[in-house]
Amino acid sequence: MGDRARTLFFDSPGEVSLRERSIPEPGPEEVLVETRVSAISAGTELLVYRGDVPEELSVGPTLAAFEDGAEEFSYPLAYGYAAVGTVTDRGDDVDEAWEGRTVFAFNPHESHFLASPDALVPVPASLSAEAATLLPTAETATSLVLDAAPRVGERAVVHGAGVVGLFTTTLLAEFPLAELAVVDPLADRRAVAERLGADTTLHPDEVGELGDRRAADENEGMDLAVEISGEPAALDDAIDAVGYDGRVVVGSWYGTKRTDLNLGGRFHRSRIDLQSSQVSTIAPELRGRWTSDRRLDRALDVLEGVPVEEVVTHRVPFADAPTAYELLADQSDGSPLQVLLTYD
Repeated sequence: MGDRARTLFFDSPGEVSLRERSIPEPGPEEVLVETRVSAISAGTELLVYRGDVPEELSVGPTLAAFEDGAEEFSYPLAYGYAAVGTVTDRGDDVDEAWEGRTVFAFNPHESHFLASPDALVPVPASLSAEAATLLPTAETATSLVLDAAPRVGERAVVHGAGVVGLFTTTLLAEFPLAELAVVDPLADRRAVAERLGADTTLHPDEVGELGDRRAADENEGMDLAVEISGEPAALDDAIDAVGYDGRVVVGSWYGTKRTDLNLGGRFHRSRIDLQSSQVSTIAPELRGRWTSDRRLDRALDVLEGVPVEEVVTHRVPFADAPTAYELLADQSDGSPLQVLLTYD
């Protein structure tokens, strides 16, 4: 990888570049990690790339993977949170067992970085480096399902078959649900959802069928809807699909996107529960039993059950990183799911 470290920076909306610096030396309690592969988030990270992050947003626990502990969101910035690499050097106070270990880090895209061992997740031998980059995705899906709390015999619908939506589908398919539907505009993603356990899949133009069924018989409405499409207009479809006292869990971060919602009809009288879900914290009602560490351990287990080849569609050399973001932002071929950056 050469004798210089490289870091990806978001210079301005729609513009990214690689900046070089000297490879850092670890302090007494640090290790040096040489990155092998990192995953680009098509949700949060794409909002940053497009400039769709709200101006009033300050960098807090929900956006913790910024370079150098930045406290405010402003360009240029380094951002990312799914890096897997090898520990190549260590400080004097770090156990030698860390040397050569494959680790995951919530770290921006860069060829080399320093970290405290406490901030690293050792990658089990049973997981490939590529699979390990999907740990944040698995953790987000785990968090969504914990918040959604599916029950035996319920009908559930997932809006959005991106990577997080597909992982959420995989988890929900493990429950004895009466029905699991997935909504997405892309046929190839709907096909993946079916292979991962969805009973039925729908194009958004067909999602009105769920609302029609509910309108004909409130008992036939969906009990649970998980909105993870990133499109705020899908929230109306989710609300329309659930029956009386139904639950809508919103995992999407819409950024600056806006839409009109029809909350003046049955939403109020039907006592529909609209709940946000965000992975940076554990829901208050779960904190007696669940910790972030426990959830992360469960996410590692989830990774064992999702075929990487189903969700990783593109691998781009780190030197060509700008093209990876253009691919995700454009989606003219409709195919990108998970895009990985490879470091050779």
